[in-house]
Parts: sequence; C-alpha cells; structure tokens
Amino acid sequence: MAKLQILDINGNKIGEMTSDIFDGQIRLDIIQKIVETEKERQLYAPFLWAGMNSSASGNVKHNRHVWKTDRGKGMGRFPKKRMSDKGDRFVWVGAIIPGVRGGRRAHPPKLLRADLKINKKEQIFGMLSALALISSQEEIKKKYARLNGAGFKFNLPLVVDEKMLKLKSKEFFGALNKILGDDAFEIAVQKKAVRAGKGKMRGRTYKKNAGILFIVGNNQDIKISGIDTIKARDLKMIDIAANGARLALFTEQAIKDLESRIKGKNEKAEIKPKASKK
Repeated sequence: MAKLQILDINGNKIGEMTSDIFDGQIRLDIIQKIVETEKERQLYAPFLWAGMNSSASGNVKHNRHVWKTDRGKGMGRFPKKRMSDKGDRFVWVGAIIPGVRGGRRAHPPKLLRADLKINKKEQIFGMLSALALISSQEEIKKKYARLNGAGFKFNLPLVVDEKMLKLKSKEFFGALNKILGDDAFEIAVQKKAVRAGKGKMRGRTYKKNAGILFIVGNNQDIKISGIDTIKARDLKMIDIAANGARLALFTEQAIKDLESRIKGKNEKAEIKPKASKK
C-alpha cells in the first residue's frame, strides 16, 4: 500500500495518506484496448433506404404478353420507374440498383458492428493499471520530453490540500509552480498557439496542449481556465492514459472517492492482478 504525500499551497508536505489504488500492474495492452473503446466515434454510413425511395419495382410489370410491361421491347429486366405514359408507349428510367442514376450504393458502410464491450473485471483492472501508470515517474518522462533531465520535488501521484480549490487563478498557478517546479510547470499549463500549415484554412486554426489534469472529489468544484478539471466519478482511462501517462493532480477527497468507486465495483469482481513475468 503506497504512502501518498499531501502538499499545501506552498509546496510543503503537511501530511500522509495511504492508498492501494496506485499499486496495480501496468499493462499497456489492456489500457490501449479500453481507451479505444472510450473514444467517441462518428457514425459513418448512408441513410438505410438511400436510393430506394422510388417504387420502381411496382411500376413496371414483368409478365409476358400483358399490356404495360417491358417484355418484347428489347429492355433489360432491371427495376424501372415509368416517367411518361402515352398509350402503349412508355418512357422508363432505371432505379434502385447501383448501376443507374440515383440508385443506391453497391456496398456502403453499414452500422452492423456493435461497440466493443469491456467486462467488469477487465474495466477495473484497466483503471488500476492506468492509475499505476500515471504514478510512475519513468512513464511520465516518456510522455513529456521536457522532463528527461529533470524530476519532481515529490513522489507521484501528487495530492494537494483542499485549500487549492479556493484559490483564484493567479494564486492557483503560483501554488502549482511551487508544487511541480519550473520544468514540470511548463507542461502543466495549457498553451494555445496558431497552427502551422494549411490547417488554419480547414477549421482548426489553433492547437492546444493537454496540460495537467486536476482530479477533485465528487462534491468538490473548481473553475480554473488553463487546466482541465474532472470529478472522480467521471474519470475515464482516456483522460489519464491516452497516448501515454498524463500528468495528474489529486485532492485527498478525490483519492477516497476513487477508492470507493473502484472497491464498490470490485466487491463482486474480486480482481487479482496477474503476477509479472521475471
């Protein structure tokens, strides 16, 4: 069970707490699998009845030797719709099939594939693995190149006093700088810049880095522009473990809420991490 240091707004240690949610086994394959399922996918498929709205199959009969049919006129037997009607002379236009104007597509994308489902045991194991990932300094340094030659003043994960929630923006970022240090503070704050290249003409003029993620308790609130904040009950693996370990900051209450959330789901699952291979 890991010992977590609680830091005040001046970057000093004021206490400790213990938690076992950061002691999981890091499994990048499980993390990547669950992150892919949590991505928001844009449904891509045509309308189900696109190209088939005309009643072509009912307009033209295919019986032999019957008036108003297409037999004996040297026509193919594909579906048609009648455009004009003058005695026994008709103007027919092909419809519905892919080879005619306005017809349906031959093999369009279909929404037949259901979203991937992750079972309860794997979901819990993946969350524990993701929390272990963001508590590893080596994994954090792999994510952020600026930290290769520098480290953190305190052990990860970083847990702060609840007084941080009451600070105004200027005071908050001053306290964050004292906690993280100058090197880590540079990557913790979101920065917005004009994109280079033709992307400026395609609706994505600006680009912004992710910055640090501040995880607060379920009943805690904070509004700070320049960083992302999220409640413990809403935390997903895509928030902390997409494309590597993300720098995260916790409140003491957020740790407790995450414990109750994971252990509440774990009562029936009884997760047992696999032993690491030597």
